[in-house]
This record gives sequence, C-alpha cells and structure tokens, in this order.
Amino acid sequence: MDSAELWLRVRNMLRLKAFGDYLKNHSLILEDQLQQRTIDLERFRTVMDASEDAIFLINRNTMSLIEFNRRACQLLGYTAEELSHKTPAELGETSMEKLEVVYDRIIAGKGPSEPLETQIRDKSGRDVEVEIHRQAYRTGEDWVIVGIVRDITRRKESDQRLLTMAHYDTLTGLPNRDLFFTSLQMGMTQAAISRWKLAALTINLDDFKNINETWGHVLGDEVLLEVSRRLSNCLNASDTLGRVDGDQFAMILMLRDGQAGTRQTLERIRNALRVPFHIEGQSLVMTASIGIALYPEDGEDSRELIRHAYTAMNSARKIGPDNYRFYTPQMNADVSARLDLEAALREAVRNQAFEIVYQPKLDLNNDRICGLEALLRWPRPGHPGVSPAVFVPVLESLGLIGEVGNWVVDSVCAQIARWQRSGLGSFQVAVNISGQQISNSSLVADIRQALEKHNVAPHWLEVELTESSLMENTAHTIATLGALRASRVSISIDDFGTGYSSLAYLRRFPIDKLKIDIAFIREVTSNPQDAAIARAIIELAHSLDLLVIAEGVETPEQLAFLRENHCDQIQGYLISKPLPLDELETFLRSPESRVG
Repeated sequence: MDSAELWLRVRNMLRLKAFGDYLKNHSLILEDQLQQRTIDLERFRTVMDASEDAIFLINRNTMSLIEFNRRACQLLGYTAEELSHKTPAELGETSMEKLEVVYDRIIAGKGPSEPLETQIRDKSGRDVEVEIHRQAYRTGEDWVIVGIVRDITRRKESDQRLLTMAHYDTLTGLPNRDLFFTSLQMGMTQAAISRWKLAALTINLDDFKNINETWGHVLGDEVLLEVSRRLSNCLNASDTLGRVDGDQFAMILMLRDGQAGTRQTLERIRNALRVPFHIEGQSLVMTASIGIALYPEDGEDSRELIRHAYTAMNSARKIGPDNYRFYTPQMNADVSARLDLEAALREAVRNQAFEIVYQPKLDLNNDRICGLEALLRWPRPGHPGVSPAVFVPVLESLGLIGEVGNWVVDSVCAQIARWQRSGLGSFQVAVNISGQQISNSSLVADIRQALEKHNVAPHWLEVELTESSLMENTAHTIATLGALRASRVSISIDDFGTGYSSLAYLRRFPIDKLKIDIAFIREVTSNPQDAAIARAIIELAHSLDLLVIAEGVETPEQLAFLRENHCDQIQGYLISKPLPLDELETFLRSPESRVG
C-alpha cells in the first residue's frame, strides 16, 4: 500500500469514528447504521494492521493514544493493553511540552515536509532508530495527529558500517588515510590555538614484504594487528595513530611541552617493535624506519607536513633498518636530485645512452688474458663520472634494470661475434646480473635469444651474480641457474665472502667460479685475517671444483700472494683498468696483455 492510499484510509477511518461517536450519543434509532460503520472501522483496522510501518493516532487535546496498529506493539514490545495506557512522551522521543509544540506546528501547516529521523524507547528501555512522518486531521472539535513510524535500525547500522569502512582501516580498526589527514588538520588547529608543538610521524615497517612472501598474508595480517596494538600503547591519550598504507602507519603527537617528548616516544616505538613477535609458531623481529616533521616549522598545511615526514622517512630508510630522521630542508634538495636522476635515467633507457667498458682478466697458469668483465657506464650529460653504485640501484627501483640488462647481454654477444670474425680472438665475457633480473622468468630465454641472434656459443658468455642476490629466492634462483648451466653459460658468484650464503647452499647452486671480493684483497699482504680468509676461499672453491678469481689486484705483492696460494685468475688495475672498446682492442694487441 502506498503512502497516499494509507493517508486516504486514515482520513476515512477518522470520519467513520467521528460519525460512530455521533450515532452512539445521539440516536439509538440509527443503531443499524452504527453497526455498519463499526464493521467498516474494523475492516480499516485490519488494513492498518497489515502495514509494515507502525501507525499511531494521537488526540491533540488530551495528548493520548487513541489508536495504533499491531506493528506498533511489535516495534515497542508492548501488549495492546500496555500501549493503550502510554502517552506519546512516555515513548521517549522528547518531553510532552516539546511534543505539544511540534503537534501545533503540524496543525498550523508549518510542520516538516520530510520524515523526521529520531529515536523512541521500547519496553526494555532500548532506543530504536525510527523515521516518523506526521500529519494532522480535524475530527469534529478535536485534532488527531497521525504518526507513521518506520524502523530504520538496519539502515542506520548499514550506514554506520559504510561510514566505518570509509574512515577506518578494516584490518586494524585504526583511522585510515582520509580520517588521519582530517585528524592531523584538527590537531594542527588545536596546536596553533594552544601554542603547542605537534609532530607528524610516518612509520614504514622494514622488509615487511618478505614476511608476506615467506609466511603468507594471513600471518602478515596478524603481524600488522600486533604492530598496531604495540604502537597504540606508545601514545598518550591526546595522540593519534592511523594506518595509511599496507605496511605504513602514521602518528600525530600533541606536544604540550615542546618537542622534547618526541624522542622519548620514538624510543618507546623502537623498543616495542624490537620485542619478538610470536605468531602461529613463528618468532619474528620487526623494525621500522620513521620520519618526523614538526609543526609549525616544517609545514603549516597538513599535506605539506606529512609530505615532509615521508621525505624524512625515506631518508631514514637509506641509512638502514631501525632508524629515524627528523625532516630538514636539505632533504627536499636530495629528493629533487633523486627525481632529476630518475628522469634522466628514464631518458637514457629510451635512448640506449649507456656504454660498456671491459676489464681484462689474467689466467695465472699461463699469464694470458683469459676473459673480460663487461661493466656498465652512464655518460650523463653535465654529470661526469656517475658511479654504477649510484645509478644501478635507481634502475632497479624504477623496474628498468631488466631492460638495461637485456641491452648489455645483446651488446656483449654482438661484440664477441665481431671479435671472433675479426680474428682478434675469442674471449669469455662476464656480465653482471642483479637479483631483480634473476627473479624475472624470462631471463633464460632472453639470454638464449641474444646468443642465437649473434651466433655466439654459450660458453663464451659468463653470468655474474652477487652472493646476496643468490639468497633472495633460492628455489627460483637454483632453477634459473640450472637452466643457464644446461645451456652451457658459465656462472660465477661475485663479491664472495661479503654475503651470508651457507656452504650447504653453495653446494646446491650450479656455479663454476668464485670471485674473492676486493675487500679481502686490498690488505691481503698486510692483514693476517684477510690473508687467512683469501686462502680459505681459494681452498673452499678448489674443494668444490670451482675456479677462483681475485678482483681488485693492484700491486705485485698481491699478485705474488695469489700465485703462491694457487688462485686461478685475477683482475684489477695491476693488469688494466676498465677500458672503452677502442682502448681495449689496442691493449689486447699489445705485449702488455701478457704479464711475465
């Protein structure tokens, strides 16, 4: 039944009731007509009881309930007898005096045109969320207020759930990014009025991605929940904690006594996270990188302040895990320089504006050049001498190292083919492969394609990986290296001794060579510990039937030590610095390519 029909029936019922009262009081002669009207009235009550909404009829003069339907009893939990003795004010919406004002405005035609959302109280004392639509009708000398009441509890609960989802993190229940920014702006306003300091903190969990990848997202979620609880316990009542991204939290510290309390809170946070997490049988230790920006000196706008906190956090991450940094203006210059570097690298990748230099390797068994290492260089315009240690990690962070790595492999294979055709000689050339490239499922196919394209036998190509990159995803790495080995591509471990691989893992990797890191060669003739490590690596490699290459050899004394301890190959400035192509070919043709 629509509302128009319902109102029509209500008006008819009121007319019937008024007429019935008239008959009863003034004419027994018309008893039959009264009986008919009574039947009609009962029919209307049946229709009214069929309504899904509660209906109340209230006499304005007496402020009493004169009729209500079955749904009204169900909504409030009263029997019909109990409800008939209640006044409208006893239903808990408001006081009798205020209701009289409301009813009089409705009678005067000044009532609200839209339904009113309010609360009424049921028999148990519970407040029920309702929507009330009222109209007034005159019956003889009296005015009757008709209230149609709809239960909107479920709708309100749904609205609240949507509101919660819009403003709170579903996992931790903490304010999300939007609500956090609103709270930050309010906090800054309060700090300005009260002349307090305020600190905005951004907190990034170190290496959290590895937890998800190793143990799964279910355990990762449990870690995040425990982190949120521990961080909450580090705060004062006036502070705020939010989860603003997957593994990132943010805090607002209201500093009534200046910024002195910030470092105390920072230490509480770090100590809280250092306590091992015991979750689902696993014991984990978490650390965080934290950035801090202070109001008002580091920003008077919430977006600016949190941006500076992020800048400080990223600066802390560069130092290493479990560090924090306060924002300084110099950090913006660093960020600007980083953005310029990224833009220039993107352009360099598009234009293939890189170069390859080659450093010769010497075979100590016959004192001949036995191979080369291809090294990437970037001649950035206006910035001479950009170190690979600077630009290669940026290429990795931009996801461009794979594209550049493929270009290097293709260029090296093309150069090997040219040397062989020219009669200069055949040299095994090593190319460096990053851990990110190893994780790429197309690496093996890309290398095979380059070899086939330039008609180069696979054994003339060597792949170098750092010891640490081998351990990032051991199962996948072993499978990838196994496929390369099956293709007869040579494999070596670079910087051996600086990583954390175990001997058990070393036996499982299909490798051909170990390279002793320059850190152990630099003082091998003056530092007994470095000498012992170098000897141990050589013996270990030979026991596994691996060749040993020492890098960074610069003095005759270092060369003599390595000869004496049966190192197989060396490279370093004693033999040659890394050379561009034209200088390399001159070197290879010269007597200097032999060391007597």
